Amino acid sequence: MTFETSEMSDTLEQAVARSGGLDTLLRDLTDRAVDAVPGAGACSITVRRGDRLLTLAGSSGMPSGLDQRQYEHGSGPCVTAAETGTEQYAPDLATETRWATYTAYALSAGVRCVLALPLDVEGGTRAAINFYGVRPGVLGADRERARAFAARVADAVNVALRVERRRESAADVRTALLSRSVIDQAIGIIMARERIDARLALERLRRVSQDRNVKLRDLCDQLVTRASETAARGGK
Repeated sequence: MTFETSEMSDTLEQAVARSGGLDTLLRDLTDRAVDAVPGAGACSITVRRGDRLLTLAGSSGMPSGLDQRQYEHGSGPCVTAAETGTEQYAPDLATETRWATYTAYALSAGVRCVLALPLDVEGGTRAAINFYGVRPGVLGADRERARAFAARVADAVNVALRVERRRESAADVRTALLSRSVIDQAIGIIMARERIDARLALERLRRVSQDRNVKLRDLCDQLVTRASETAARGGK
C-alpha cells in the first residue's frame, strides 16, 4: 500500500469520505501495520486533538487502556514520540527505567517491547504510531520497515485530516447560513409588527439580546418559533 502519487492521494481522499472519516481509515491501517511489521502484536495511532492526546484507532487485539494510561500520567513512549518528534524504543520493558508507572501497567497487560514513531503531520499536529510486542526485542530486527510504514501512515493521516477540515468548514458554513436565515426572519417579524425598517429592527433585537444576555441567534430563533406557533393557532 503506497500513497506516493497524487492519483493515489485522490483515491485515498475518496476512501476516507466513504469510510466515515479518519477513525475508520486509521483502524484499518493499524491492522495492516501488525501484518507489515515483524514482531508487532498490536498497533495504535496517537493524534493530538485540541489540548489532549487521543488514540484514534487501535488494531484488533489491542490491550485496553495501554495508551490511555500514558495520557493520564503524561508519560510513556507514544506520548514522548508524539510530543517531542523523536523515535522511542524500549526493547524490554522488564528492564526499562523510563516511564515507571506506564511500564508496570504495560507488563501487566503482557507487553514486553514497544516502538513508538512520530508521524510527520501537517499543521503542527502531533502524532505517533505505536507498535507493541509480547516478547523482548521482537521489534528491533526490522525497524526500517516500521519507519517506512509510519511514513505511509502519515500521508494517510494528512489526507484524512484535510477531509475532516473540509467537512468542519462546510458544517460551519451551514450553521452560519441557518443563523443568518433565522435572524432575517426575526427582523422581518419585527418590521411587520412595529412598522420600522430593517436597520432599526436589527438594532432592537441586538439590544434585547444584550439586556437578556441571550445570543442573538437564540433570541431570533425563539421569536420565529413563537410567531410560527401563533400562526399555526390562527393568530390567537
